[in-house]
Parts: sequence; C-alpha cells; structure tokens
Amino acid sequence: MSTPLRILFAGTPDFAERHLSALLDSEHDVIAVLTQPDRPAGRGKKLQPSPVKQRALDAGLEVLQPLSLKSEQVQQALAAFQADVMVVVAYGLILPQAVLDLPRYGCLNVHASILPRWRGAAPIQRAVEAGDADSGVTIMQMEAGLDTGPMLRVETLTLAADETGGSLHDKLAHSGPPALLAVLDTIETSLAGAVVQDHDSATYAHKIDKAECELDWCQPAEVLERQIRAFNPVPVCFSHLGGERVKVWTAVAQSPSASSATSHTNAHPGTIVGVRRDGIDVACGDGLLTITSAQFPGGKAQPVASLLNGKAEVLAVGQQFQTSGSSS
Repeated sequence: MSTPLRILFAGTPDFAERHLSALLDSEHDVIAVLTQPDRPAGRGKKLQPSPVKQRALDAGLEVLQPLSLKSEQVQQALAAFQADVMVVVAYGLILPQAVLDLPRYGCLNVHASILPRWRGAAPIQRAVEAGDADSGVTIMQMEAGLDTGPMLRVETLTLAADETGGSLHDKLAHSGPPALLAVLDTIETSLAGAVVQDHDSATYAHKIDKAECELDWCQPAEVLERQIRAFNPVPVCFSHLGGERVKVWTAVAQSPSASSATSHTNAHPGTIVGVRRDGIDVACGDGLLTITSAQFPGGKAQPVASLLNGKAEVLAVGQQFQTSGSSS
C-alpha cells in the first residue's frame, strides 16, 4: 500500500456507516466526518444522530453537520483539514465544484449499482423492482453531474430469485468496503486507469415515493412480486382490504399458465380466489399473487397461517383488495 491517506468521510445511513467502519479499521487516517443534521425519529420524534455520526462519535472524530456545502465558511472549514481525498457514501447533500476540488485526489463515491445503470437516489430498490439479473458497487471519481464520474472499480453480484431491497442492501454493504479500500490503497494507479461511463446507457433511480408502494392489482403478478420484494423492508407495499390498510411483506407470483391460476382468469383483479395456511391467492391483471406474510394496522408482520387465526373473515375467498387509486 502507498502512504496512508488523510480522509474526509461524508455519509449518513447504515450503508455509509459500514464503509466508515472499514476505513477506521484500515491504515488510512479518517480526519473528520460530515453527515446529515440529526432528524426526528420514533414515536417521541426526538432528534436522532445518523448511524455515521454515532460511529464517528464513538471513534472520537470531529463531526460536521452543515445544512449545505455551498457557503464559503463551510468550504474554508473543509479546506483546513488538508485532506488527500474525500470519500462520499450515501451522504445526501450535493457537493459543489469548489468542494470537489479541495482534496489532493478529489472526491470518491461508493455507489450501489453497476454504473451507468441506476444513477440517483434508490439504485438498490430499482434494481430489484426492474428484475435486473445483476447489481453491484461502483467506486467512481465524483464530478459535478449526478453519478456521472469515471469509474475506478466495479464489483458485481447476481441477484437471487427472492432478492429483496433489504437483502441486496446488505450484500452491497458487504462488498463495497473492500472495493473502496482496494482503490484507496492504490489511489494513483486507480485514478490513472479510470473508465469513462457510457452516458447513453444511463438510467435514473428515482427516489421512492410512498404513494407508489400501493399495489395496483391490474398489473401482472410478476411485476407486483418484484415491487413487494424491492420495497421490503422499507417503505413496504400496501393495499386496502375491508377498510384497513394492509402491508404486504412477502408474496410469490404464480404464472398465468400455472394450474392454480387458469381457473381464476376471469376474477376481478384484487379478488382473493384461494386461501391456504401457507398463502392467500389474489387475482391480478395477469396471473395470481400468493401473499405469504402481511401486516394489519396495530399488529406486526405475520405469516398467513397466523393471520388467519384472527382475520379469517377478512381474508376469505371473494373478498377484494382495493386497486391502486381507490380511496383509503
């Protein structure tokens, strides 16, 4: 490894904290941390530090929480650290050119997709939702555009058939830190070998709006299954049944050609057409969706077998989930 680097770290959620922890365990020197301001959380809405802030405080690091990086005062404070490089992981603030130019080697970003696929805010969920076969982590040099910078290293993995947003998050959080350290340990060589992205192939991973988590039963079952897996564990898909908002945690699509589906092709989308201890079959625009675990208001997520003990009448054959756009 070359000489240990003086690193400014910028990040906020758990995904970023895993990378900060790896840096703290390395030979490199994390000199300060930037993270989002504390946010209210929980029933009491008390201000809570981000996972990155908590880890930084535990390590005795200086923590900066500016509302913006555009002010000259903030930029001067960052310049005073004389960092070799800034590492940015799911930070949440835009870095102006003046900040990008401060460190000796510029700013590096750990992005949770194989760029240029899924630039933007929600690459993990969008990869699952779209049915991508592969995902990965890209270490790139930052520039003014959104996730447009040259790539220094890419680590890929294959998505499992039952991949969720949560499981993919954890896999990428595991593969990202070693990739980042490999780049930092050979920083000059890595920068010299940077690969420019194919901008014509870029897609944008829009931030998730909770409204899009409502299930549209006119969609094919396969589309709904991917949507449910993508938004598990947050923000979780939902539908309305018997006047209640029901969160759907896990489900499996049954193809239109399956024997269990052919006899229900005329059922109105959203109608429960089969009830078993291991699943509830719901008619879709194409095929059946078998719900295997769900959550009613005031309760916790439970497998269907447990839900049927208290909700058998609501979950009976013939009952109908309201389709997307229905009143709540």
